[in-house]
Amino acid sequence: MQGFAIAALLGLAWLAPAPPASAQQASEEAAVRKPLEAYLQGHATGDARYMRQAFLPTAHVEGIRDGKFLSRTVDEYIAGFKGSPATDEAQRRRSIDQVDVNGDAAMARVTLAYPSGSFTDYFVLLKVDGEWKIANKVWTRNPGPASP
Repeated sequence: MQGFAIAALLGLAWLAPAPPASAQQASEEAAVRKPLEAYLQGHATGDARYMRQAFLPTAHVEGIRDGKFLSRTVDEYIAGFKGSPATDEAQRRRSIDQVDVNGDAAMARVTLAYPSGSFTDYFVLLKVDGEWKIANKVWTRNPGPASP
C-alpha cells in the first residue's frame, strides 16, 4: 500500500508546473525588454547609440505617413536621431505594453504618447548569438492629444 501511495504521488508530480521553466520565461522576458528599453532611451535622449544597441543591422521600420507606405532601413531611421531630446520631452510618455516570447522569437507592443498624438509600435525580436535585438518595427500614428 505504501508503495502505491509513493507511486501515485510521483505520478502526480509531473502535473505540477515546473518552477525553473517559469523562472526561465521571466528571465527571457526581461532579456527581451532590454533592446526595447534601449529603444525608449534613444527616443528620450535623441542618442542614436541606443538605437544601434536595440536593432539588428538588417532591420526595417515601416508604417503609413500621410496615407502613403513608408519603409526605411534601420540606418535611415537612426539617422533621424541627432543627439538631443525633443523640446517637449518633459510631456512625453513611453511604455512597453506587451511582450510575448516563444523560443528565440518574440513580439512586443510599445506606446509613445506625445502632446500632439501617440504612436503604437509593434516589434518582432530575435535572439541572435544569445542577445535579443529588434528585427523589425511597424508603427501607426494616432493623431490628436494623448490621453493622460
